[in-house]
Amino acid sequence: MSAPRTTAPGSQLIETPERVALRRAVADLGGRYGSAYYLAKARAGQPADELWAEAGKAGYLGVNLPAEYGGGGGGITDLAIVLEELGTAGCPLLLLIVSPAICGTVIARYGTEEQKRHWLPGLADGSRRMAFGITEPDAGSNSHRISTVARRDGEDWLLTGRKVFVSGIDHCDAVLFVARTEDARTGKLKPALFVVPRDTPGFEYRPIPMELVAPERQFQVFLDDVRLPAEALVGDENAGLLQLFAGLNPERVMTAAFSLGLARQALGKAVEYARTRVVWSTPIGAHQGLAHPLAQCAVEIELARLMTQKAALLYDAGEDAAAGEAANMAKYAAGEAAARTVDQAVQTLGGNGLTQEYGLGALLTATRVGRVAPVSREMVLNYVAQHTLGLPKSY
Repeated sequence: MSAPRTTAPGSQLIETPERVALRRAVADLGGRYGSAYYLAKARAGQPADELWAEAGKAGYLGVNLPAEYGGGGGGITDLAIVLEELGTAGCPLLLLIVSPAICGTVIARYGTEEQKRHWLPGLADGSRRMAFGITEPDAGSNSHRISTVARRDGEDWLLTGRKVFVSGIDHCDAVLFVARTEDARTGKLKPALFVVPRDTPGFEYRPIPMELVAPERQFQVFLDDVRLPAEALVGDENAGLLQLFAGLNPERVMTAAFSLGLARQALGKAVEYARTRVVWSTPIGAHQGLAHPLAQCAVEIELARLMTQKAALLYDAGEDAAAGEAANMAKYAAGEAAARTVDQAVQTLGGNGLTQEYGLGALLTATRVGRVAPVSREMVLNYVAQHTLGLPKSY
């Protein structure tokens, strides 16, 4: 089945020739695997190791990481292209959001030289993977209520707390955890980041049964006085939210790219079906009752795509404040476009939209990821109301 074209008319004016070529190359790679491979892996409870390894060997997984540590020397703009095109081809690798985008970016920006040399080459070539743990059962979207605490014990740290919805731990080498440390001057708790290898004593994880059809499983984590060496701390323990948002803004951009891939995949299947499915001697795509909703989906996808590109470019340019606003808007727009497009695609195919043959039913739950994670659509609207429109804080 065909998908909507990889590049829109005039895209060479928006993206560099190198990025246009990257889109085409990744689309070709994803097309050689496709949704049948991805869904078979997901339903068997297996990771998409073959695709991950080939993408790493080709340099796509680390395209955003510094060249001196084995990466491509690009930015989140480039990595978002990789995830969008793989998703469009039917292989939306969720761990791309986590391992190279969040963890790789944070370590590249704030890690010690030893941490960079130890982790970045493996994250870039795919031989190592890192999960990210921030969400807690009682904190929800309020990062200020995180209760996982790291306290000093001589030269070491002791980490205690609980996390939920941590993706892919069972196939990762370590987890980058968000905890809170006590400020020696004020006694107040502030966020800090720690790399915890998966086999560290006191670190327990259990799978969360999910309806989501994906190769990456979700886990809850229990940390019981996990002893960590001083070098487990990433960056400055007094940097607070600055280091945290170095990872959260790329996470929003990449979640937008994830949603865009789902949307384009669904639209491609729906358009192909509407072109070829004949009822009463006419392809069903000739009827405006189906053609117009699909056209609206195409418009919404392209608008969300442009905002995602803007957010990524702002982040790569170091415009963190502007990138934060754009990343939230992009995440919202892409999540809404994906949900609407997949729903319309299922409706276009009718009963076939819920068969495993077409794989659209699995996308119905997958599109919820972009609407509820890493921050809910409602919290994005709160952000825009307060920071963009200047309205009073509502929470």
